[in-house]
Amino acid sequence: MDLGVPPQRTPLTADGTAGRLPLAVAVVDAEGLVSHWSSGARRLFGIARAEAVGCPAGELLPVSGVLGVNGAPARYDEGPALDSSLSGDFPYPASGRARLDEPGHGRIDVLWWAYPLAGPGPARLLVLAADCAQLRDVEDDHPARTVAPGFALHTDFPGHAELSARLPEILPNMSVQEATGIVAQVLELGYPVLEFSHHERIPVTPDWGVPKRAGGLPAREERYGADERVVPQRAVPRPELDLEYAAVRERLEFLNEVSGRIGTSLDLERTIREVTSAAVPRFSDFAGTHLRAAVLAGDGFPDGPPDVTTIWHRVWVEHNDEPGRWDDTVPVGEAIAFPEHTPFFQCMVTGEPVIVPHVSEELSNRISGEFEKRDLRPLITHRSLLIVPLKARDVVLGFMVLMRRPGREPFDDMDRTTGAELAARAGLVLDNARMYTYQENVAETLQDSMLPNVEPRMAGCDIATRYLPGTRLGRIGGDWFDSVKLPGSRTALVVGDVMGHGLNSAAMMGQLRTAVLTMATMEMPPAQLLRNLDDLAQRLGEQYLATCLYAVYDPIAGELQIANAGHIPPVLVRAEDGRAELLDLPTGAPIGVGGVAFETATVRVRPGDRLVLCTDGLVEVRGQDIGAGLAALCASAAHPAASMDDACDTIIRALNTGGGRKDDVALLMARLNGIADEDVAEWQLALDPREVSRARRLVRGQLLDWELPDAVEAAELMVSELVTNAFKHARTHHIGLRLVRTGALLCEVTDDEPAPASLLGVTDGDEFGRGLMVVSSLAREWGTSGTARGKTVWFELALSRVPRPRSNHRR
Repeated sequence: MDLGVPPQRTPLTADGTAGRLPLAVAVVDAEGLVSHWSSGARRLFGIARAEAVGCPAGELLPVSGVLGVNGAPARYDEGPALDSSLSGDFPYPASGRARLDEPGHGRIDVLWWAYPLAGPGPARLLVLAADCAQLRDVEDDHPARTVAPGFALHTDFPGHAELSARLPEILPNMSVQEATGIVAQVLELGYPVLEFSHHERIPVTPDWGVPKRAGGLPAREERYGADERVVPQRAVPRPELDLEYAAVRERLEFLNEVSGRIGTSLDLERTIREVTSAAVPRFSDFAGTHLRAAVLAGDGFPDGPPDVTTIWHRVWVEHNDEPGRWDDTVPVGEAIAFPEHTPFFQCMVTGEPVIVPHVSEELSNRISGEFEKRDLRPLITHRSLLIVPLKARDVVLGFMVLMRRPGREPFDDMDRTTGAELAARAGLVLDNARMYTYQENVAETLQDSMLPNVEPRMAGCDIATRYLPGTRLGRIGGDWFDSVKLPGSRTALVVGDVMGHGLNSAAMMGQLRTAVLTMATMEMPPAQLLRNLDDLAQRLGEQYLATCLYAVYDPIAGELQIANAGHIPPVLVRAEDGRAELLDLPTGAPIGVGGVAFETATVRVRPGDRLVLCTDGLVEVRGQDIGAGLAALCASAAHPAASMDDACDTIIRALNTGGGRKDDVALLMARLNGIADEDVAEWQLALDPREVSRARRLVRGQLLDWELPDAVEAAELMVSELVTNAFKHARTHHIGLRLVRTGALLCEVTDDEPAPASLLGVTDGDEFGRGLMVVSSLAREWGTSGTARGKTVWFELALSRVPRPRSNHRR
C-alpha cells in the first residue's frame, strides 16, 4: 500500500514523495504470535499470509538493529532491538532500522515502528516496516541527510484530520472495532514519521489517491447530478506511473483478500455481512448492502428489472463512526422502496455503478427530499458516494452504498473499477447463497408436506413426535413416522427410513407412507402389512429399499402387536419401575429385498408404559458403535419428564450433542394409557327382533350411568339402526354390542356376515335402506371393518356437542 501525503500537502522542503512508502503491517498477540499480516508484509519479507499467521513474530520480523525511542532519532550504536518490543519489555512506542538477509533478494535495510497495544482484544503489538531502498536516492544525493524512523504528534502537520481519517487503511483486514481501537492508540502514542537529519519530518500516511490521466473518468461511468463535470487532469509524469502501478497492484491484492474472506458460508445473511464488512475501513468509511425482498426470502430468481415498487431490505451496515450513530437513519432490517429521482434508483435500474465524488449541500438536500420522514443530509453531505450493483446473470439482486468521509480522497475512476469488481465477485457469491437458500426452502417445504400432522391424543394413548432434517446439502431425507386410527379404539404406530437421501428418497418415502396408511385402514395384521409393502416395493423398482417398524396398540386388551422389517428395535419404558428396555423382536429383512418372511410379536403392556420408535439417524454416528447409541437412547428415554414433549426434547438433546450426525431423524413416542374396564361395556344379543329394543335400553342405561345424558337420544337411534341391520344379515351366531368411553363415545355392532356394510342410493319411495344414512348424518365418524368371523360396523359420537336427530325420520 502506498503511504504518504500528496506533494501539494507536504509541509517540507525535502522531496515530498519520500513519505510515500509501501508499508508492511503486522499485528502480534499476547502469545507473541502473528495474528494479522498485510499484503505489504508479504511483499517485503517474502512470506505469505497463510504461513505467517500463527507463527512466532520473532521468526518473521527484523529483531536486531538499532532503535529510537519516543521520537528520538535512531542511532546505530545503542538501544535495544525490535525483540525488546516483541517481548513486552517496552511499554512505549519504539522505532529503528535493521538489516535483513532475505533469500533471493540479498540484504535489505528496513525501517520499523512498534506500538504496544492495550484493550480487551488479543492484539498486543502493532509493527510497521518499510524498505529503506525507497529512500536511497535522498541519502545518496545528500549524505548528511540520514533518514530514520520516528514519532510525532499528528496535530503537528497541516491536514492532520485527514491523516487521522485515512490511517485505518494501513491496517490489514480486521473488524471495524479492532481497527478503530488500534488507530486511537497510534494517534495517542505518536504518528509514524520519517526524520531527515533531525531537521525535517515527513508523516507516513496512507494514500490511495493516484494522479488521474487526462480525460478523467471513462465514458461509461455514471455520475449523478447535472452539476457534476469531469475535470481534465494533467498528464501523468513518468515517476508517477510507478505510483499508479503500485496502486493498481494494491487494489488487486485488496480484491484477492476480500475474495478470500467472503463466501465462507452458503448462509445468505452471513455472506452479506462478510461482503459489507470487507469494504470498511480499507476502501470506504461506510458500507450498506440492500437486497431485493424476493432474494432474501429465498423465493427464487427475481422476475424482471426493479422499479419504484420493488422492496429492498437493508441487510447489513458497517461504518467506522461512533457505534449506533446511524441506527435510526439507516436501520438494519428495514424494508424500503427507493424513490425514482435518486442515485440509488439510478444504480438499480441501469445495473451500472453510480459515483458522486462530492455530495454538495444542494445535492444532499435534493436526495434527502425524495425520502419521506427521513433526513439523510447528516449522513451524505460533503461525503464521496459510490453505489455499485450486485448482479448475477445480468439481473440486479441488490446494491452496495459506499461512502468516504470529508478529507479522504474522493472516489475516482480507479475506485469505481475496484468497487465494481468487488460487487461482481460479491454478486457471484450471493447468487450461490441465494440458490442454496432457495433449494433449502424447496426441500423443507417438500419435507414438511410429506410429514403427517399426528394427533397428540388418540384413544388410549398420547403421542409426541420430532423430526430433524439432515445436515447434508439439501437436507431432504426418507425418514417418516405416522399414526393411524383403527377401529376398536386401536392405534397403529409406524416409523420408516428409506435408504439414501435427496429427492428420490423423499419421493419413495411418500409412496411407501401412503401404502402403509392405506393397508393399515384395511386392518391387516402387522406381518401381513409388511409382506404386502415388500411386494409393492419390488414392483416399484430395485432401488426401493427401506426399513420399517409397524405396531398396533390395543388399549382395551393392553397389548402391542409389532412386526419389524430391518429397523432398529423400539424401546419400551415400564411405568412400574421406570426401566427402559430394547424389545427383542424378530428382525426381518428391509422392505424391497423380497422373499423374506415377517413375524408378528405380541407384547403385553400396562397403563403408563411408553413406547419409543426412532430412525437410525438418532443413534448412529460415524465412527461409533450403534450399540452405544442404543444404550444412550434407553438411558435418555427412561429419564422422567413433565410431559411427552419434554421427554422427546430430552432424548434429542442427549443424543444430538456430538456434532457428528449427518442423517435425518424421526422420533415417535407413545404413552400407552390403556382404557379402564369401567369405560367399556359389552353385551351379546340373540338373533331375535325383540333384541333391538333391549339394545336401546342397554345403551340408555349405560350412558346414564356414565353421566352422558346428552348422548342418549342420538346413540339410541343409531344403535337401533345398526342392530336392526345386523339382525337382517347375520347368519347363525349372536350379535355383539360394545360401548367404549374415551374422548368420544365409540359404539360397535358385530355380526357374522363378512360382506361390508355400505350406503345405498335410495329414493323418496323406498321403505328401507336409510339406516346407514341416519348413522352417517349423526355420527362424527363411522365405518365398517372385517373380522375373523364376520364384520364390525362402528360409529363415534363426539361428547362435547351431540347432534339431535330429527323426529320424522324414515328408516
